[in-house]
Amino acid sequence: MRSSAILYEVNRMDNRDEIIRTQLDVISTLINNNLRNIGNDLWGDNPPGKPAETSQTPQQRKPAETPKPKAAAAPEQQAEELPPPEDINALKAELNELIGLDGIKKEVNNLINMVTIHKLRQQNDLKTVDMSLHMVFTGNPGTGKTMIARIMSRIYRSLGILEKGHLVEVDRSGLVAGYVGQTATKTSAVIEKALGGVLFIDEAYALNGKSENDFGQEAIDTLLKAMEDHRDDLVVIVAGYDGLMEKFIHSNPGLESRFNRYLHFDDYTIDEMAAILDLNLKKGQYKLTDDGREAARQYIIDANTSSISFGNARGVRNVFERLLVAQANRLAQSADVSKEDLMLITAADIQAARETDEKMIAAEKAQQSLIKSAEDTIAELTALSKNIPVKLEPPKAEE
Repeated sequence: MRSSAILYEVNRMDNRDEIIRTQLDVISTLINNNLRNIGNDLWGDNPPGKPAETSQTPQQRKPAETPKPKAAAAPEQQAEELPPPEDINALKAELNELIGLDGIKKEVNNLINMVTIHKLRQQNDLKTVDMSLHMVFTGNPGTGKTMIARIMSRIYRSLGILEKGHLVEVDRSGLVAGYVGQTATKTSAVIEKALGGVLFIDEAYALNGKSENDFGQEAIDTLLKAMEDHRDDLVVIVAGYDGLMEKFIHSNPGLESRFNRYLHFDDYTIDEMAAILDLNLKKGQYKLTDDGREAARQYIIDANTSSISFGNARGVRNVFERLLVAQANRLAQSADVSKEDLMLITAADIQAARETDEKMIAAEKAQQSLIKSAEDTIAELTALSKNIPVKLEPPKAEE
């Protein structure tokens, strides 16, 4: 009798779980159908990014070729042959030609002068003070932090500070692992790759984890030890938002003692972003019509209502790419396209790009609304399912 009662309870719970799973499956199907309908209303039958269909049958398609293993390089070919260091004056000219970044240019030129005089004093057997070359870059996304880090790595090699002058860029995911003991190994491998150059850690404040099971501190400890062990062969640059980076550096005495050079990257002005767009167009052999130039400037102003979400120069790059798509869609409808046509970006192209932006924003909002509605419905059904009566025949008495 007792075993029959236990079996009854087990069957009762299984029945309730099956009801909940069925309800969740129905909700999931409704959500997917709604998302597809929204996409079709906004984009039609061929949404952006959808691969073109092919009429080939599986039998007509060629089988993928198995890649042949490459022959092992000879020992003398495995050693990387480095190009000669770049001329420091050429690097300074390249730096000074960048759009905006006036404060950064001044700080970098000051650092170049300091390092140059430091080395001259060493050559003349004069006393020198210890000089930290590790840096903290602060500012919003798209303000040129990675670009300046690349130039700094080349400058340090030109000045004879670093042997290779390459840049290794990582974030938290490139340093921190998921289990005890793995983070130190993962971080050490990245550091080994960066030796002779610059290790650039973007959004470094994310290493400062708050939970007990977070291994970001292990990455920080490994990094600090490497900075001490390889002080003549490694430069570390950490980057991120202003307040978060200050909190990160001041959270650890080791970080405070090694990072004392701060470079703040201001947001680009509208004029600077318009100049960046012009530069991208010029490099790509495009040009704006007169009415297109004013429309492009207004496009940047409207898109830059939030400098963080727009992304400064990163946002300008996105605008540039959307303009190329709009121009290509316009020219594809013409039977006769001249060389001049291929170069011109018109006000109509800019308007088309803006309309595409509006559709993308509308689709994103609709999707977020559906997800929120689904989450609320699931929560309600889960609460209701606890009170759903389950009718099962009582267990029969054992004979």
